[in-house]
Amino acid sequence: TRGRSRSLALPDVLEQAAIFSEEGYRELVITGINVGKYGQDLDEDETIYTLLARLCREFPVMRFRLSSIEPTEVNDSLLELMIGAPNFMPHLHIPLQSGDDTILRRMNRHYPVATFARAVRQSHAALPHVAIGCDILSGFPGEDNTAHENTLQLLADLPVTYLHVFPFSRRPGTPAASMQDQVPKHIKAERVRQLRDLGHEKKLEFYRRHVGTTRQVLAERHNKETGRLKGFSENYIPVQFQGPARLAGQVVAIRIDRLEIDEPYGTLQNE
Repeated sequence: TRGRSRSLALPDVLEQAAIFSEEGYRELVITGINVGKYGQDLDEDETIYTLLARLCREFPVMRFRLSSIEPTEVNDSLLELMIGAPNFMPHLHIPLQSGDDTILRRMNRHYPVATFARAVRQSHAALPHVAIGCDILSGFPGEDNTAHENTLQLLADLPVTYLHVFPFSRRPGTPAASMQDQVPKHIKAERVRQLRDLGHEKKLEFYRRHVGTTRQVLAERHNKETGRLKGFSENYIPVQFQGPARLAGQVVAIRIDRLEIDEPYGTLQNE
């Protein structure tokens, strides 16, 4: 079992960020088992929101991204910072696991479906171009057809961008392994397929919506054979574009022109 949450002291976080900045890195992902609980074990009056604000302020040329945050921790403080700090990326990964309240309770998740839905809608209303991903655990014991359909319908209705879908697997020694109503393997496989198909359509819908827009892309690598660079936009769209190899590691303006075989391609603007 996991022990209590332990937060890295603020000076240590800032020191690590400074080292990465000096070494030329342009983006850092703030990660942890539960980053939203940052600071609760420290004497200082620090939270994940004050930490992010400090990082964005002290390292203005560095981009910052959150790895994952619970739906209960998506609030005005987070969204106001995302709106106001140009180097805090408009990208949230919010775990859901199931779109059915009965299954969430069986999973011992400490939020109802309505809390997740509110977090997604609030984020999208504040930042219409925000990328919102979520995790789904399909086939948890007790998940019947109604619970599965509730999950599909919830995700179809919400402005989520992409889904990470996993089938439930029994791990010896865990409470869920001995629960009644285990879902047969073939049913889990079909439910996972349906959810992944939905996730694929959601992702393409998000990409299509950004065709014709210009995004700030961190170029990560250059392909010598094609002459293209590939990188991620501030809102987590992977974009390929023609450009010189020296742009790798830089943030550049890219107009997204089209999708080819579901992959976004763009044009370098005002190099």
